[in-house]
Amino acid sequence: MSNIKLIIEERAANIGKFMVGRLLPFRQKRMVGPFIYIDHMGPVKLSERENFDVWPHPHIGLSTLTFLFEGSIMHRDTLGNEVEIKPGAVNWMTAGKGIVHSERTPEYLRLSKLHMHGLQIWVALPKHLEEMEPQFTHIEEKEIPSWTDGDLQFKLVAGEAFGRKSPVPVFSKLFMLEIKSKAKQTVNIGDELYGESGLYILEGAIESEGNVYEPKQLLVAKDSTLCEFTIQKNSTIYIFGGEPFPEERFIDWNFVSSSKERIEEAKQKWKEQSFPKIKGDETDYIPYPTSKF
Repeated sequence: MSNIKLIIEERAANIGKFMVGRLLPFRQKRMVGPFIYIDHMGPVKLSERENFDVWPHPHIGLSTLTFLFEGSIMHRDTLGNEVEIKPGAVNWMTAGKGIVHSERTPEYLRLSKLHMHGLQIWVALPKHLEEMEPQFTHIEEKEIPSWTDGDLQFKLVAGEAFGRKSPVPVFSKLFMLEIKSKAKQTVNIGDELYGESGLYILEGAIESEGNVYEPKQLLVAKDSTLCEFTIQKNSTIYIFGGEPFPEERFIDWNFVSSSKERIEEAKQKWKEQSFPKIKGDETDYIPYPTSKF
């Protein structure tokens, strides 16, 4: 009997002048562990006349995780952070009671041809931390735990697994693993995982019980402790998940909360433009949309 409970295909979504492949939320599976939102950006080529510009927008009740494969993004937020995100680094921003940030092509690259490719992820906060003070951490690639096991290359992007712990300061029990393989082989993770888990295929393919699964598919497991499959050569996959929360989470645009009333408050505050402004990026902003996913 297959351990795959659900197969989620990427769906096209517009995040404002930029199309992405949306994986979560999904109508049949709103969250995997604490992971509530995953977008696959690109790969896309930008000409000298195009730039990646996500104007200032707000968040509450979540942490964002930006992980690039190609390209560069300048992150700015209302805590005063201004950090360039490069491939392999982890940009971790915790909104808590409220934060505003923007993501743009850095000034020195704005007249260059660019390739953009990466993952944009939201992780919901535990109920008792939903109104915590906002925080920001940037972890360079060299600080992320990585190791090899035979022909397999592992990277623990966030959380805890395999007796290792990522320096990304998460607030619940979770994991996000990168696995790469240059050769076809069996992968048996067994009881290294916990809670709920999903497997996303970035490139290559995997086989499970006679079925082949290819890129742009998210496979949600019935039991995370029964994680065994065959990975094809030249494949890259991401396995993520963790302990689910006991309470439901609601999502409306960029807001996540266990309280619908709290989301309504945040929506009104943004419509009134009474969130803090980003220093050096005060003019533009993304209005609350009239239609959403």
